[in-house]
Amino acid sequence: MPATAKRLPARERILTTAEELFSAHGLRGVGVDRIIADSGVAKSTLYVHFPSKDELAAAYLRRTDDAWRGKLRAAALAAGSSPRDQLVGLFDAVTASYERHGFHGCPFINAAAESEPGSLPHTVTVEHKRAVRAWVRDLGEAAGAADPDQLALQLTLLVDGTLAAGRLEQDPAMPAAAKEAARFAVERSCPPPTT
Repeated sequence: MPATAKRLPARERILTTAEELFSAHGLRGVGVDRIIADSGVAKSTLYVHFPSKDELAAAYLRRTDDAWRGKLRAAALAAGSSPRDQLVGLFDAVTASYERHGFHGCPFINAAAESEPGSLPHTVTVEHKRAVRAWVRDLGEAAGAADPDQLALQLTLLVDGTLAAGRLEQDPAMPAAAKEAARFAVERSCPPPTT
């Protein structure tokens, strides 16, 4: 563990360690004992902050949700002030994920595959996917989409499919193809801006 990590409060150390391990090895691939050893805390300290592994996994997913939605929003805003441009621009966050060293696909899709429906990690994953889709839907509505719900479904499926494919192979052509498909869907669904 880096020296700077040792200076973090125990809860933050546990969560940072869990984030690194869950991201690299999945929820099932990491036991509580490994998180305790790598974070340098006592077992009792871990359980004070996270009474179960599911609660720790949910905290990791919530932190990941905040970070990922921030990246999506930043990419959308960087594309310009037009909601149409933002709907396409959000795919730049997907491209950036592919370029990140150690990319292991979508942490939410990975967690859902390893969690029982109704479990806390699965529930947090569903909440995340719905929140992203609602945000994309709002952008679609602002862009004048004839059916913003349908457009949001199409675009979030493109995001999820591209991130899932990244788990298998990190071909930079994949996010570029998804962005182009998104551009086509937006152009088909939203009227061109009037000048």
